[in-house]
Amino acid sequence: MLLPRFSYLLRHPPPLHAMARAVTCATQPSHFHASLGIATSRHPVSLPSKSSLFCRTFHALARCQSEEMTRRRVAGVRAGQREYRKARRRAPPKSKGKELQLCVDICIEEDLPDDPEILSIAELLRLNVPMAMKLVFDGLKGSRYKTRDTAISDVGGFDSVELSVLLCNDEFIRKLNKEWRNEDRATDVLSMSQHVPGLKIPILMLGDVVISVETAARQAEERGHTLLDEIRILMVHGLLHLLGFDHEISEEAEVEMEREEEILLKSLDWKGKGLIRSAFDAETNSNFHQDSADDRKKEGSLRFYKPKFRYIFCDMDGTLLNSKSQISSTTANALREASSRGVKIVIATGKARPAVIDIFKMVDLAGKDGIVSEFSPGVFLQACLYSLENKVPLIAFCEGRCLTLFRDPLVDSLHTIYHEPKAEVMPSVEHLLASADIQKMIFLDTDRRVADTLRPYWSDATNGRASVVQAVPDMLEIVPVGTSKGNGVKVLLDHFEVTAKEIMAIGDGENDVEMLELASLGIALSNGSEKTKSVANVIGLSNDEDGAADAIYRYAF
Repeated sequence: MLLPRFSYLLRHPPPLHAMARAVTCATQPSHFHASLGIATSRHPVSLPSKSSLFCRTFHALARCQSEEMTRRRVAGVRAGQREYRKARRRAPPKSKGKELQLCVDICIEEDLPDDPEILSIAELLRLNVPMAMKLVFDGLKGSRYKTRDTAISDVGGFDSVELSVLLCNDEFIRKLNKEWRNEDRATDVLSMSQHVPGLKIPILMLGDVVISVETAARQAEERGHTLLDEIRILMVHGLLHLLGFDHEISEEAEVEMEREEEILLKSLDWKGKGLIRSAFDAETNSNFHQDSADDRKKEGSLRFYKPKFRYIFCDMDGTLLNSKSQISSTTANALREASSRGVKIVIATGKARPAVIDIFKMVDLAGKDGIVSEFSPGVFLQACLYSLENKVPLIAFCEGRCLTLFRDPLVDSLHTIYHEPKAEVMPSVEHLLASADIQKMIFLDTDRRVADTLRPYWSDATNGRASVVQAVPDMLEIVPVGTSKGNGVKVLLDHFEVTAKEIMAIGDGENDVEMLELASLGIALSNGSEKTKSVANVIGLSNDEDGAADAIYRYAF
């Protein structure tokens, strides 16, 4: 049985925020423990000697303390609890001798973002873990447990003890479970004992405790305490497993380990009842949930994942909007959460901008810090600020109307001489673009400026995405070639200097086809047209099943 381990791989990691490269290593394990509340298991597993999961990078925090240093840090435990511990265990007086070194690695898995709360917890664990180790080691001396595996009876015969604690997300811990235990589910904590009985070396390689901060955050919310409280509870549980406690083997073993958890937490003045008791209470109250084998991230959990894309392009009708033409609370939360993680949401729709803003206002996602605003990028139609910036008159032809940005004699001549509808002056570019679909744009200037300046500029600027033609010498017509969301996306990508690999697109209609084809990941909702679904990389849920939200939680992180 071969099992890679963290503590050997990260024996001497660099300081905080530095990176330590993990190399694949195989050693002989004792036991492997997994816990999801009450569903903790203990069984030997036959594994390959190499694991792709360990060819990774981990942020690492190292701490190596002497027993005396740790003793000073835990001197503040309550006297009554300490006396109870002494009376119950009848520990012999400490003999003077060499100090036991407690070497602890606190690691953060590479796919876990640099969340300030998690980084703060990692720093606290550098102090907390040695404190817990010291107390539990003291408890082993002279103890008479009936169910504990006594492979580790007294740590006094070693020069040092090594332990690693890895913080990760559900996706990572589920991969560990699937590869090592053939169980495709996330657990809150995994323990891997690395102690080999009878091996005469001065170092006790205690093993590894792997904690999913994502599951820990959910459990903390359910149980009414902080994420730090829950991670401490999980760490204590994992540590006790490494020292031979196993609540799965019998009811007596469960009672013994549960009592030990509570004693440790109380002695350290940490909140919580212990994992076994908390899981039992949750199961009794019907709040216990076991993860299924589903790649979909849970609402509120995106903080534990790095975005796979910089931009998400979303259609409106039939995609973000359900059959009632509303954005559901689930979809709104997904958009809000993705945006808070730095992903730019770009709305790709033929709807007028004011109508789009009104819809997003209903879910509090409009305005400067929302998904859409008067000035947010969107693929409504290809826009041009050239007219305002260069004071060149522009007419936009829109379904029987003519729109412009400012009055000019040349603009008036289009009505008086060419009998086109009288141009309406729009207060801004945004208002012009939102008023109606634009069929073509005409710049008006002198014959010379059209020939020498405007035509060369726009022939180059459109780059084949529009036809640049002249019907008369003093006018330049720009007619979009196949005006589409795909072309609009290309314009925005060029503007933002973003590659197609950095975007995900979600749509349903035939006018979304080019956009889905252009994106690195194109997702068509199941209510979409057959043509759209035929070009998509993935077919998602329908718009009435919050398909856009499901796509974000499943694929964007």
